[in-house]
Amino acid sequence: MTSASPAAPDPMDTLPPFHRAALMLDMDGTLIDLAPTPDAVVVAPGLPDAIASLRDSLGGALAIITGRPIETVDRLFGDAPGAVAGEHGGAVRRRPGDSVERPDLPAPPDAWLQDAERLVAAYPGALLERKARGFALHYRLAPPEAGAVFRDALAALLADAPAFQLHPAHMLWEVRPVGADKGGAVTALMQRAPFAGRLPIFIGDDVTDEDGMREARRLGGAGYRVDAVFRDPEGVRSWLRASAAAGDWATLPGGWTASGS
Repeated sequence: MTSASPAAPDPMDTLPPFHRAALMLDMDGTLIDLAPTPDAVVVAPGLPDAIASLRDSLGGALAIITGRPIETVDRLFGDAPGAVAGEHGGAVRRRPGDSVERPDLPAPPDAWLQDAERLVAAYPGALLERKARGFALHYRLAPPEAGAVFRDALAALLADAPAFQLHPAHMLWEVRPVGADKGGAVTALMQRAPFAGRLPIFIGDDVTDEDGMREARRLGGAGYRVDAVFRDPEGVRSWLRASAAAGDWATLPGGWTASGS
């Protein structure tokens, strides 16, 4: 299974003025290239420095919002982002060193994890990624039929469990509780300093990011899909580096520019 076809950027998605903006970035497929396994990703040299520079120029209003645990972001990027929302908003840390806030959401039953372990064991190359409030089955390196088998098996598990939902992403199926999504993460971050009063920009590459894009637009900001605007993660990285060097938004590859101040 693959993610949904990208939508063209909304012509109204102009970048908010730099001094009024808050930047929110997905990680896998946006900041870093996808890899055969979750642990095999590589952070481009100098990228954390560029992100830290942008964070400082934006008064701290820069966040990484990802489906991965916060600990993974810390390992890859250190304290470069001002805030991190992990597990699709199931865990939020507003500043480096702050405590992690977790909404009151359920964790999956142990029996589901046992079923997931049996599923991946039946398909060489498949991986089970455990999270605090859910789990994901990766099938990038598994036989081609694994994706459909995993989808059907997980859908059957969730058939009588309305508190959980099944989501597709890049060569994986993820089970997570209802109420954990990137739109909710945007909402939570924008309620407090240094994000409050700014206009959010959300950049992501997958269907799981579209909640964040929609919420950023609802709050008066902008949402951009990587493939539609930047082409690939290197396009995102190049734009971030250029913006960090300028202390202002560089022109987006698609020609979108900042709105008036």
